[in-house]
Formats: sequence, C-alpha cells, structure tokens
Amino acid sequence: MTPERHARICSVLDRRQPDLTVVLDQVHKSRNLAAITRTCDAVGVGILHAVMPEGGYQTYAGTTASADKWVEVQYHSSATTPLKLLIDKGYQLVAAQKKDGARHFREIDYCKPTAIVMGAELDGISDEAGALVHESIYLPMVGMVESYNVSVACAGILLEAERQREVKGLYNNARLEKSLWDLNFFRWAHPVIAEYCDKKKIPYPPVREDGEIVNLSRWYASVQHE
Repeated sequence: MTPERHARICSVLDRRQPDLTVVLDQVHKSRNLAAITRTCDAVGVGILHAVMPEGGYQTYAGTTASADKWVEVQYHSSATTPLKLLIDKGYQLVAAQKKDGARHFREIDYCKPTAIVMGAELDGISDEAGALVHESIYLPMVGMVESYNVSVACAGILLEAERQREVKGLYNNARLEKSLWDLNFFRWAHPVIAEYCDKKKIPYPPVREDGEIVNLSRWYASVQHE
C-alpha cells in the first residue's frame, strides 16, 4: 500500500458522519440504489438502509455500483425495522414527500442525528414509514415536471446536510468510534485478507502505523493450521 493510498483511506474515514444516514423505502430501481450509495460515500455517510422492494433488486454493474465497497448497505424487509432502531438512537426522521405542512428542505437542521427517508418515485414512502417520520420536506421546482428523480432528490438533500455540517465543523475531526474506524480501515486497505478472516471467523491481524500488516508472513503461516 502506497503512502498516498494510506493517507486517502485515513482522510475519508476521518470525515465519516456516524449520525447521518439514508433509509430507502422500497426504492425499486437498482440504478437509483447505486447512485444514492455513491452520493452517500461522497458526503461521508457510511451506512445506508434499504428496504427491499417486492421482487428484490436486479443486478446493476454500472459505474456507481463500486460505491458499495465503501458504504455498508443494510437490507430490511420492512421500513419499521430501521426506523424504530434509529428513533431509539435519537435520530430525527426526515422524509421527502408531498404532504401538507411539508417544509422546504433547507429549513431542517441536519447537524442533528438525522435519517433521510426516501420512497419510490411514484408511490412515495409507505404508510408505516409515514407514521414514524418527524418531518416532511420538499424540494422546490419551477419547471414542468412534477418531481425529481429519487437519486437526484436524495443528492440535493445530502449536499445540504453536508454544507451545514461543514459550516459547523463536523468534518474537521474523526467522529467514528475507534473500533469501527479500525474495522473499516482494515476492510478497505486489505479486502482480500479481511474476506478470508470473515469467512474463517478469525480476528483481523494487527497493522502498523503505515497501515501494513505486522509480520504478514508469520501471521499467514499461523492461520494455515486453524
């Protein structure tokens, strides 16, 4: 691993926002899931929740698909599962939806622990999700079409969240718990060995300050006997 690669991984992890996430409520097009995953990575969101649409997702191998290497996508069968979990953790749930009383998306304070809830373009969020959200928001439009593509809308909201958090200095210092920081670093820096350890259910080997594995050959020889 080059010093530049090591520095890049460390810089990205140091800017991850552990209290900002997205919940996709049956967003059924895999292209949209991939695009939103890429935007999450770009603004420092490390975990994305996806409620599986009926019939599941079709495989998409476009340029955005590689973003799932850097963003953990957690799949759920119902929106209530991740939303209730996030409520218990103190998150505000902010849903993009057409609804009386919806607020302009820039009026929300995204520096609070926040989950942005996005539904399918035609159906919107489910009734179950709608019963749990704290705020409804809209993105203004002055053209003839009635709505943004869901991935574009999500990007607009995430960029506003990123702007607010940048102003407040939330990207200036590492905010991930050290255990999670170390876990992600190893998986990103040494993906083949991480996959091997995960399959064998053995701990990751220690790394040096430069990110390289301590005594790699000795470690490899030791695990061959397990």
